[in-house]
Amino acid sequence: MKYTFICLIACVVLSGSCGSLEEHTGFSEQQSQDWPVYGGNSEGNRYSSLTQINRHNVGQLQLAWTYDTEENNNPEERGRDIQCQPIVVNGILYGTTPQLKLFAVNAATGEQIWKFDPFSDTNKPPTFHPLRGVMYWEDSDDKRILFTAGAFLYAVNALTGEPILSFGEQGTVDLHEGLGDKETLGHEVNDLNIRSTSPGVIYEDFLILGSSMSESGNAPPGHIRAFNVRTGKLEWVFHTIPLPGEFGYDTWSEDAYQKIGGANSWAGMVLDEKRGVIYAGTGSPSVDFYGGDRIGKNLFANCVIALDAKTGKRKWHFQTVHHDLWDRDLPCPPNLVTVTHAGKRIEAVAQVTKDGYVFLFDRDTGTPLFEVEEVAVPTSPALPGEQPWPTQPVPVKPVPFAMQELTEENITDRTPEAREYVLARFRNSLHGSKYMPPSLEGSLYFGFGGGAEWGGNAADPDGILYLNSNNMLWWLQMRDIREQNRNAQLSKGESLFNANCAACHGMDDKAKPASNEVQAYPTLTDVEKRMSREQIRSILQTGRGRMPSFQYLSKDDQEQIINFLLKTETSDAQHAAPEITKAGKGVFPYIPPFLNNGNIQFRDQDNYPAIKPPWGTLNAIDLNIGEYLWQVPLGEYPELAQQGIPTTGTENHGGPIVTAGGLLFIAATYDEKIRAFDKKTGEIVWEYALPAGGFATPITYRVDGKQFLVIAAGGTRYGLKSGGSYVAFALP
Repeated sequence: MKYTFICLIACVVLSGSCGSLEEHTGFSEQQSQDWPVYGGNSEGNRYSSLTQINRHNVGQLQLAWTYDTEENNNPEERGRDIQCQPIVVNGILYGTTPQLKLFAVNAATGEQIWKFDPFSDTNKPPTFHPLRGVMYWEDSDDKRILFTAGAFLYAVNALTGEPILSFGEQGTVDLHEGLGDKETLGHEVNDLNIRSTSPGVIYEDFLILGSSMSESGNAPPGHIRAFNVRTGKLEWVFHTIPLPGEFGYDTWSEDAYQKIGGANSWAGMVLDEKRGVIYAGTGSPSVDFYGGDRIGKNLFANCVIALDAKTGKRKWHFQTVHHDLWDRDLPCPPNLVTVTHAGKRIEAVAQVTKDGYVFLFDRDTGTPLFEVEEVAVPTSPALPGEQPWPTQPVPVKPVPFAMQELTEENITDRTPEAREYVLARFRNSLHGSKYMPPSLEGSLYFGFGGGAEWGGNAADPDGILYLNSNNMLWWLQMRDIREQNRNAQLSKGESLFNANCAACHGMDDKAKPASNEVQAYPTLTDVEKRMSREQIRSILQTGRGRMPSFQYLSKDDQEQIINFLLKTETSDAQHAAPEITKAGKGVFPYIPPFLNNGNIQFRDQDNYPAIKPPWGTLNAIDLNIGEYLWQVPLGEYPELAQQGIPTTGTENHGGPIVTAGGLLFIAATYDEKIRAFDKKTGEIVWEYALPAGGFATPITYRVDGKQFLVIAAGGTRYGLKSGGSYVAFALP
């Protein structure tokens, strides 16, 4: 043993090629290391300096403990997924359950310490939605967990699980605060749906938060706000849809701010503590796919924004899509990185996109480090009233990590039958540039649902960015609401459905996807054969998955929608269309004259992606030079592997972490596995079948000298089995 130890030291000191001493032995002076914030650090880099688990011993990883949330256990019910990346502070792991209960467990054993139910107050009805993490703050003995559930921000004692009653109103802050009032916007916002699906950042006493909301015409504005972490008081607001007199107001139609919502930072943000600056990405304006009532570039939608963390003042911005017509939200937080560029070390910010781009900016000025060209894009045929922006920004480097344009060459050849099936749609659809304006004819696109997704990216200190990506084809066809209104007197229920639901679910039987299409939000055709009135009412009240709660609708309006869906409307209701059916008239909720057919993913007749693999990839990009180190498929379909088909990759949701031990860990895939990759080569060096799909981002930390790897196994996504556990791994 003594001889081996001396040889290990010699190997490390003399050559450095064998890895660090700790990488081989696990010995270190540092016995504990937390994962204290969402993304691992304030820069959002999902990076750990731990090396006890490394590429030499990762094959020995074994299950260490499991924490059962006691939810999602009924196989008869479709569960709710867990997207939470937990945090670890002082040996305690904090996370959320599928039903948004906050919990604390011993990070070494998984033993529960406490659990907090935000909906135990009957005045706050349950509202379920994705939640990707929580926040921690302390000042001496005052230690707090802050998290969101429904339309409220909660402060909870980190040691006891009791609410901090001095925060806001008895421990809560209403997330409608700071969005505007009737005098400013011309309508009320307090009853509109809002939630925060990604944690914010805390700088000194400022808790800075984004929001998530409907993508229909009932969306509130997506302003970024700061609250006092001690008191809950609103400290500042940055208007992502500028008000009259503010910078950027002239990039919209004159009254757009009164009826257009969105432009929200829903995916999270990062903090440069030294500069006191936050960096956030924003989404598209509502409604998706039609912008005739918001003519212009539409700042600050689809922007990377640098804001002073104390004041909310804009330092710089860069818009990645002008006048978004394709739902190309910035889908994950930026990464703060340091790169060598033109011979200089530069602190930079990297932002990846749904359509496969990586933008890299100087952190102080917002100047792109790699050239960005304004490229001419198609502006016709456009829908009546639409004015597509004639150019779009395209970075010269790195080259895109996701497919850009559908051609006959990249259509599936999995079987001759599958190819012919897809070719038939290809030949009868618009295709080509991903910037084609949406049309009544119908178009095939990449870039609606990633490319990059909400799981976030990992980055090494040496400027290597690691990200997972999807190559999925989407079918978009617009519907003329004006024509429908002219040809039929709509019922109140159908009018309410069109205003609140049709943008995601489609409008009627004609929007029903074929057997080879997957709707991101399920079609509601024949829903009466699948769900009862009570089940539909419950979902309207609580939300489910990406669908928000519709508690802002009156009970009567909810019943009218249910009657329409169940085909139980009375003759009186069928001739009681409300004022909101006047599409494009500036009333709120805003209904555009054109709505899409629901978010439909196009697949072959056997329900496999309609294009050639890879369908999901894992990528390593050297941001110092803008070049790829490697790109490999991520995930597989076991039945295709058994047929001898090379690894295809699968659609994936959830992100990676990277470690100084030479490893990259990620789950995210359809095959429900978690894997470790050699970060230098992209080779799989370990994998484990989870009890349910891990559609979240893992974490790693050390307690009392032992390094752990933990991931939420919530399942549910892609129609897979549900799960309700957090799973921890460690070396023997």
